[in-house]
Amino acid sequence: MGQKVNPHGLRVGVIKDWDTQWFAGKKEFAANIKEDYTIRTYLKKQYYQAAISKIAIERAAQRIVITIYTARPGVLIGKAGAEIEVMKKKLAKMTTCKQISINISEIKRPDADAQLVAESIAGQLEKRVSFRRAMKQAIGRSVRSGVKGVKVMVSGRLDGAEIARTEQYHEGSIPLQTLRADIEYGFAEAHTTFGVIGVKCWVYKGEIIGNPGKKTVEGGEA
Repeated sequence: MGQKVNPHGLRVGVIKDWDTQWFAGKKEFAANIKEDYTIRTYLKKQYYQAAISKIAIERAAQRIVITIYTARPGVLIGKAGAEIEVMKKKLAKMTTCKQISINISEIKRPDADAQLVAESIAGQLEKRVSFRRAMKQAIGRSVRSGVKGVKVMVSGRLDGAEIARTEQYHEGSIPLQTLRADIEYGFAEAHTTFGVIGVKCWVYKGEIIGNPGKKTVEGGEA
């Protein structure tokens, strides 16, 4: 079971929160979901170089608050916040909300973020780096950044082989079925000349005990 469930989805409502927070009636529900998807797709594609890990969306009446978690806030903010204004104008055309607020949250340890680790491996695979080398280097950096466990899996025509296969490496522990375990999951695709290679990454940061809001992890604050 642990291999077939998204680690974040399994823990929502237990130790993790929803990435999208709003309430809507039956009439607006589908439109809001489509709008959220459009916002996320645009931001991820347009600012891929900014190393965006997660995009959280909150709605209240005619106001929408978008929080972008990124390892390179300078790329998103731009000179004197110019890029934020450009972003707001683009998003205003995509949404029906009158007020748009954008918050930028910096990720202090990108090597401990599952999504960014997966994207960095995918980027190396596109540059024709050996998949084993890319995976082992990424795992080494993650372990040095202080995580308790990390697992990386790549699937596809590895090194241009005729038959697609899956290879994985891990270090430390990854308790996928323990709901109090704070596990981050990331997925990225590498578009190579041989086809698409999928990269999955699991990062275990410790156990959350007590109130999830306080993020009290074994051995201290998270």
